[in-house]
Order: sequence, then C-alpha cells, then structure tokens
Amino acid sequence: MAKASAQAANADRKPSGSSVDRIYEQLRQMAMNYQFRPGEPLNEVDLAASFSVSRTPLREVLNRLVAEGLLDFVPRKGFSCKPLDTQRIFDLYEVRCGLEMMSARLATERATDAELQDLQQRWSAISGSFCDLTAVECARCDEQFHEQIAQLSHNAELLRSLQNVNARAHYLRLISMEQEHYRRTTCAEHRLILQAMGDRNAEAAAHCMSAHVTLRQEELVEVIKEAIARLYMT
Repeated sequence: MAKASAQAANADRKPSGSSVDRIYEQLRQMAMNYQFRPGEPLNEVDLAASFSVSRTPLREVLNRLVAEGLLDFVPRKGFSCKPLDTQRIFDLYEVRCGLEMMSARLATERATDAELQDLQQRWSAISGSFCDLTAVECARCDEQFHEQIAQLSHNAELLRSLQNVNARAHYLRLISMEQEHYRRTTCAEHRLILQAMGDRNAEAAAHCMSAHVTLRQEELVEVIKEAIARLYMT
C-alpha cells in the first residue's frame, strides 16, 4: 500500500511537456542573467525542490542548456554557469560579428521593400524613446533589432545561431545598456545600418554592422570587469 502511494505521489510530480518547457524557460533566463555565480556548482536537489519535480526532468533541462552553451557540465562536479572568461567572450563576439555581417548582407539582398520599410518603421518608433527605457527594455529592443535583420535574411539557421549567441551575451548587453552613451551610439549605428539596407547596398550594410559589433567588442573588457564585480559583490 505504501509502495502504491509513493508511486502515485511520483506520478503527480511527473511534469507535463508544458511544465518542462516552463522549467526550461525559467532556468534559461536565470542562466542568461547570471543568477547563478559563474563556475559555482548548481545544487540539483534544491533546484528540483524549487520546481517541484524529480531530478530526471531537471537534468533533461540542464543538459539542454549545456548544449546551448549557457551552462557547463564537469563529471563528478556537476552543472555550473559559464565563467565570464575574457577570451571566451571575445571568441563569442567574433562569431557574432560574422553572423551579423552575413545577416545584414543577405537581408539587404533578399528582403522585400515592404519588409525593409516595416523594420525601419519599427526602429524609428522605438529610437525616439530608446534612451528613456530601462536597461532591460533596451537590451530586449536591441536583440530584437538584430534578430529581425536575421529574419529578413530568410535563413533559419542563421537566425537560430544568432539567437543562441544573443542569449549567451545577454548579461553583458544588459550591463552595457545602462550607459547613456552606449544607448545613443547604438541608435546612431542602427540608423546607419538601416540606411545602407534601404539603399540596397549590401556591402555597406555589412560594413556598418561590422563597425557596430566591433565597437562593442572593444568595450568588452570594462563590461566584463563590471559584470564580475557585481556578481561577487551581491
């Protein structure tokens, strides 16, 4: 009887597909925003309890986040958040630069006039109040801008790759967007990219995008220092 009761209790704790998706989304956001300190092992028992699930579906989600580059896994040590390693971040931004240049070039060549006009109108509506938004809102708008350009490339793999890079760089983008000069520079550079795309000048669009992303890369060292300071002061 006790065994049957235990089995029933376990059945109640088995998450549905939507519950697993919910756990994934929450843990993904926590990893993106470094709510786990870099390099510190995650406590699977506490996490499973907090989500009211067994460790099996939790591990499924954690392994998925490892595959996406948001978490690390070391045998006998377990799962941990990715370290804010300068070289790794530089490597990530090099990849981002290549993806962004390709998306700008392809979008300029492949997007319809209506699609480009819609993108320009969307950013024009946002840019007027961009500097008055919260850092979280600015980071979200900036990510959407770049991902919309990737969408206009009509290359699903390119978009998926950029979304992954954006997720892994989200925390650094968030810190950068707290600085007013960074927001103003972002607005000005976005306008240059859109102008080149509107002129159907694919090479100019790719060049403007490269200058935009490379500038961010040059500022990364200070942003990484700030990120590490915050994580270990709180």
